[in-house]
Amino acid sequence: QVQLVESGGGLVQPGGSLRLSCAASGRTFSRYSMGWFRQTLGKEREFVGSISWRGDQAFYADSVQGRFTISRDNAKNMVYLQMNSLKPEDTAVYFCAAPRHPYVLGLAREFGFWGQGTQVTVSS
Repeated sequence: QVQLVESGGGLVQPGGSLRLSCAASGRTFSRYSMGWFRQTLGKEREFVGSISWRGDQAFYADSVQGRFTISRDNAKNMVYLQMNSLKPEDTAVYFCAAPRHPYVLGLAREFGFWGQGTQVTVSS
């Protein structure tokens, strides 16, 4: 069973930046793509972005393209979400995600496991 633990959430002003971290265990981390999703109250979980197992491909939702960047450190079994130019509409609980199978690219439909989430609030 894969275990995912997010951290780094908090309150930031519009236009500010925040870096989320996800620690993964229970799998051979380097063989799996990793992703980030977010969810607000009353809405479905939304794909934010992902990074391939090789780390050479990334995918982002249109709403965060150009502002968010996913990276990974396989030596530490960590994946990160750097969020810049934050907007109030970015406010959500952010979840780290792992796919159901290894060696996949990291498309949204491939993810089946999530962490407990970390709250990000963007407000003046």
